[in-house]
Parts: sequence; structure tokens; C-alpha cells
Amino acid sequence: MTQKEQRERLGRNDLDLEDALIDEAANTVTEGAKRLNRKWPELIVTGLFGGIDVGLGILAMVLVKQTTGSEILAGLAFGIGLLALKLAHSELFTEEFLLPINAVIAGQANWIQVFRLWLTTLVTNLVGGAVFAWLIVIALPDYHKTVADMALSYINQSSLIVMLSLSLLAGATITLSTRMQQGTSNDVVKAIVCMITGLLVIGASMLHGAINAIVIFAAMMAGADISILDFLQWFGIVIPFNMLGGLLIITLPRIVRTRRVLWAVRKGSISLEELEEQTS
Repeated sequence: MTQKEQRERLGRNDLDLEDALIDEAANTVTEGAKRLNRKWPELIVTGLFGGIDVGLGILAMVLVKQTTGSEILAGLAFGIGLLALKLAHSELFTEEFLLPINAVIAGQANWIQVFRLWLTTLVTNLVGGAVFAWLIVIALPDYHKTVADMALSYINQSSLIVMLSLSLLAGATITLSTRMQQGTSNDVVKAIVCMITGLLVIGASMLHGAINAIVIFAAMMAGADISILDFLQWFGIVIPFNMLGGLLIITLPRIVRTRRVLWAVRKGSISLEELEEQTS
């Protein structure tokens, strides 16, 4: 039996690939194309609610951190915000790497749409998060010190290499979490993934530009010794390395894995509709 015949035995499709790879390509391209082709109002509102949903997780995290003093438990509580993102179908900046890029490579969108999605999602995440941070500061004055301590721990890193590594890890973790949830329709599994992701990102003190920024905004509003320049310098380092973590560590290997399927759709060898039929 030839290698090709062996591969064909593993799947039900005619692309000479395992079914799992076909499923992954079809799901990511379809979802990525939907996100990239949203109109401006939907794109803006989705990003705003992404910041608000994450703000809910920040609120839970702060409450648990002050009550227990545990970063681990605070991370698990933060998972509520990530779960809210999924159930409300809103968007977080570093979710937007694997799915849209697969759609572009498959010829279902273009790079201008990708940059539009990235920039709009990042800005609206920050705006929505800042509004929620303001509410936290006004409503919970007894928690100001906890918020300030957490924000300062994000800003004040022991070294640049530690800061870069924590930023890479955060980008990779959130992007991988998105891919894992894309691979299941089970809400219980999605909830577990969200809690584990929160545990890793917050419990390990990873640096995520859109998430940590909400805590930093709240701390600044509460009077913490953090200037706008401090924030901008921190943000200017963290965001690019969040992107590198999501793109190089998670997205690139998966593109290589499904490249034949993506290229077949792009060349018209198989349509996206036919691809979806093969996965059904």
C-alpha cells in the first residue's frame, strides 16, 4: 500500500488528507471569513462588548484576589470573562489571528480586512474595557489597593526578557484557547477551556495588552502611581509580542499543517461549500 493510499484510508474525503485536518481548515476558514466580512457597526459593537465581557472577568478576578489573596483562584474567576466572550459572541484582540489569516490564505478575504479587524477590535476592546474599569473604580472603593497592586505588578517587570516572554506566552495561550473552542460545540468543554485559560494567563501573571490594560486603566483612575507614558511604553512592548506569540507559535504551524486544503480552496480546486460538505 502506498503512502497516499494509507492517508486516504484515514479519511472520507478526496483531498488525500486526514479528516481532522479537513475539519480544521473548513471550520477556521468559514468562521474567519464571517469575522472579516462584518460591517462596521457589527465590528465596532462586537469589539466594545469584548472589552466589557473581559471587564466582567476582571471584576471577578479582583474580588477573588482581595478575598483569598490567591493568583490561582483569581485566574479561575477571570475565566468567567472569557466564557462571556464565547457565549455573547464578542471579540478579544488576540483571538483574531488563526481564523482570519486562514480565511485570507484560502482566498475568502484580503489583508486590508485583517488589519481593519485587528485595529478596530483592539481599540474597541480598550474603550469598552475602560468604561467597565471606571464602573469598578466608582462602585468598589475598598478594592482600589488590590487593583493598584495588580496593575503595578504588570507594569514593573524584573527584566525586559521576562516581559517579552510573558507577552509571547499570553498571545499564544489566548490564540490556542480560541482554536480549542473552535474545535468543539460542547458548551461544557468551552467553559472548562475558558477556566483553564484564565488560570494560566492570570495565575502565571502573563502579560496581555487588552486584558491587563483594563486593570491598569482602573488603577490609574483609582490614583495609582502610573502615568499615561508608563502605560504607553508598556503597551507598545506587550501588544507586538502578544501578536508574535499568537502568530508564530500557534497560527504558523497550523497554517503549515492545513496549507494544502487552504491552497486548494484558493485555487478553486474545491469550493468552500464542497469542503464543508466533506466535513458534514
